Amino acid sequence: MSSEMTKRERIEASRRGEPTDRPAWALWRHFYDQESTAEDLADAMVAWQRTHDFDFLKINPRAQYYVEPWGASYRYPGGGRRPELLSVPVRNSQDWARIEPQPATTGPFGEQLEAIRRIRSALGPEVPIVETIFTPLSVVGDMVESDERLVRDLRAAPDLVGSALEAVTQTLEPFARLCIEAGADGIFFATTQWASHDFLTDEEYARFGRPYDLRVLSGVEAAPFNVLHVCGEHSMLLELADYPYAAVNWAVTSATTPSLQEAGERMPGLLVGGLSHEALTAPAPERALAEAHGACAATRGRRWMLGPNCSIPVTSREANLWALRQALETGLDTGR
Repeated sequence: MSSEMTKRERIEASRRGEPTDRPAWALWRHFYDQESTAEDLADAMVAWQRTHDFDFLKINPRAQYYVEPWGASYRYPGGGRRPELLSVPVRNSQDWARIEPQPATTGPFGEQLEAIRRIRSALGPEVPIVETIFTPLSVVGDMVESDERLVRDLRAAPDLVGSALEAVTQTLEPFARLCIEAGADGIFFATTQWASHDFLTDEEYARFGRPYDLRVLSGVEAAPFNVLHVCGEHSMLLELADYPYAAVNWAVTSATTPSLQEAGERMPGLLVGGLSHEALTAPAPERALAEAHGACAATRGRRWMLGPNCSIPVTSREANLWALRQALETGLDTGR
């Protein structure tokens, strides 16, 4: 195919497994010094998109925005360093009962909606935009000081944690819908570490993860581009294959997760991935280029777009990103 496609045309053709003018791609990262206001976040995201011309923009807000409404506090050290946790709202098992639904239009949630509106206004209608929302289980996971504490409470006080999960879900359901109304094409629904066999059993995720996940997703199921992100090692990727999503992203390059080929055989939707953190931070672009070519060959360039395992390191080298962009323009090896 020789004629240039729009971003939306390229993504839609990729989802259907049809030929495209070039492979689609997207990368996302934090800008820690520009994540505390809607204006700063929007400016950072728009500049990132305009610099690299990705086929969709994942809004990458400060990861803790979703837990701040329940009383978590952080310090922002500046200098490009990540925020530091100061306090959490759940100190003991009984604190779970005090977690109540929060308004989806004010505070950090309202800030995110304003950022979406600003980004959409700046980029116009051509660029697909997705807003990052963590799953309810991920949110309650950041209400305590450690992952081990949440696992212990899930097993020892499941009803108390369940009440908190219900409150968070009741907050995220309308918030996700409001993101679409504000101009997003979908949500980037991230399980973080919790949909992993390193933390929970399949039965535990079926009880504490799945029903709440599906309630949030069902409210935006009609959105054109929801992305499911199943993070980390030993992920439950295949167990979530029946979730409603347009695209799925995971740690493709990990030896502990399904390969692109295996996922393509067992999962619907557009597969997003292929690049490791190590390749993006390497002193030269050869490893990143090899991973991109390998991912394209593994999928034969169909129902796939190039992406990272997760948010890319802030130390990723611009030279590697530019080399990838040039390779996409000149052609990757499809293995056909």
